[in-house]
Amino acid sequence: MIEKEMIEFIKENNLNIFNLYKTPVKSTGESIFKTRDGKSVYTKVLGKISDYFCFSDTSDLFNCFAFTKNIEEIVKRQEFFRIIDKNLNNDFLKELKKPKPIWKPNYGIVAVTDNEDTFTKLKNLDVPVKFLMNEDDVLDLKNYEIVQVVDVEQFSYALEQLPQSVFLDSVEDVYLERYLEILSGWHYNFGILEKINSIEIKEIIKEIIPLLELIQIKGKEKISRNFIEDRVEEINDKVSEKIKNLNISGEILFNMLSQNKLPKDIQDVIEDCIEDSKIPEQILEIGIPVKINELELENFIRLQDANENTDFAEKIKKNSKILKQIPEKIERMNYLLLVYDFISGISQFIRNCEYFPTFNDYIEIRDSKNIFLNNAQAISFHLNNNYKCSILTGANSGGKTTLIEHVIQLIGLSNLGLPLNGIVNLPRFTEVYYFAKNKGSASKGAFETLLTQMGEIKTGNSTLILADEIESVTEPGVAGKIIAATSQYFINKNCFLIIATHLGQEIQKFLPNGARIDGIEAKGLDENNELIVDHNPVIGRIANSTPELIVEKMAKSKQEDYFIYLNEWLKNY
Repeated sequence: MIEKEMIEFIKENNLNIFNLYKTPVKSTGESIFKTRDGKSVYTKVLGKISDYFCFSDTSDLFNCFAFTKNIEEIVKRQEFFRIIDKNLNNDFLKELKKPKPIWKPNYGIVAVTDNEDTFTKLKNLDVPVKFLMNEDDVLDLKNYEIVQVVDVEQFSYALEQLPQSVFLDSVEDVYLERYLEILSGWHYNFGILEKINSIEIKEIIKEIIPLLELIQIKGKEKISRNFIEDRVEEINDKVSEKIKNLNISGEILFNMLSQNKLPKDIQDVIEDCIEDSKIPEQILEIGIPVKINELELENFIRLQDANENTDFAEKIKKNSKILKQIPEKIERMNYLLLVYDFISGISQFIRNCEYFPTFNDYIEIRDSKNIFLNNAQAISFHLNNNYKCSILTGANSGGKTTLIEHVIQLIGLSNLGLPLNGIVNLPRFTEVYYFAKNKGSASKGAFETLLTQMGEIKTGNSTLILADEIESVTEPGVAGKIIAATSQYFINKNCFLIIATHLGQEIQKFLPNGARIDGIEAKGLDENNELIVDHNPVIGRIANSTPELIVEKMAKSKQEDYFIYLNEWLKNY
């Protein structure tokens, strides 16, 4: 069902595996991420998955997995991804090349009719068309190598006398060679697609690839003028040798010269030599020497080409049904390749993901790794009805922002229906507000903007609020009180909150009911004087300050008096 929906989406938006840039499509469904910052993180999640796709348009298929409040829809998605093979490979798809026809018929074609309606239809085809009005029009067709005849009544008998005439049943059968041209461009790609693990794509290829034999057929070896000239020279040499061995009387020689007639013995020799040469006798003039009949040779070569071309045209006519299906089948293959690229890319993304999230009225994350990080530490975290708010404390670069964005990842991936690399339970969030760290300086305008945005939050048990160092937009002295009051307000409205801050000590004095202070701590310095940070938040404990560790790091690495003095002073006091 989901695969059919994806194919319909591909059709509607004209997605193609050979589009160089991603096709702009209208997003389906309303995002649960209500701020620009939240949407940005989710876009980054989709980008991370899209790294596993080969085609630019494949990532558009995420629109088939729009945000939904319907748990049954998410379960349906989970079942779809649950059964996909996690060992699918799509790297070979990068070798596909945009098809360019490598074959064209080596003969000229004209389509003819004496029906005006049919003539109008034929004019829309990329082939010369002629409307027959009189016998002279038929005579003019001798110069064409293939004459395709459609809806002709008045001149049908005359056209039957042309060896290059091919009678067709309908306009749709005219110039079927165009489908072979299309197919020839796929010859290279069919070899690449032998590696694909898709039954339907293999069936399509198996059905149409035999048609390539039509353009690889070698006809009978044709007799050319050069060939005839060489053979005539050989005939005359053989005739000369054999005549030397004949006993010709003076009387026979006299009669031959006076009557300009070859004696029977000599004529038999010439005819035997011609027969041995396999050259059609009608294109030669029997005499001494044997000569070429130019008119007959010209007619022979024209007829020979016409017969070869009409034989080929008849083969195409016999395969007309499947030839006319080539555009449709290649279009279908385009759809299936986009779906295959999507599924196989997802297969690689979830290769180490074993757990499908469940949906409850609490947040529980166990041993989950952030997809944005290499060698990420497994993180565990939770909120519930007793503690709906986490005041997340810790040092800069300790992982507070990373944890918040990790939660956004899990919500987004859960909505897509994908499995995760840890055990995750989540409420069915329909409103997620993320206020990222302010990059500018504190100002009245920034503070008012933040308050305005928070005042517009739609509250309830399906709302999650994520805020990262929002104290930066106002004065330090009052910031802790504002964060505490804000937390209490939204806890009372039954929302979940995670607020990353450096103001743990200040907020602790006004800690709201239902809120908890958690800490991500630096544990010390390693042998390279780098901070050792446990990114797993310690539940219920404020993080220790890390300035002392930073001073110690600088004292050890720089060995300057100021840093050494500062480090000793902090240790003593």
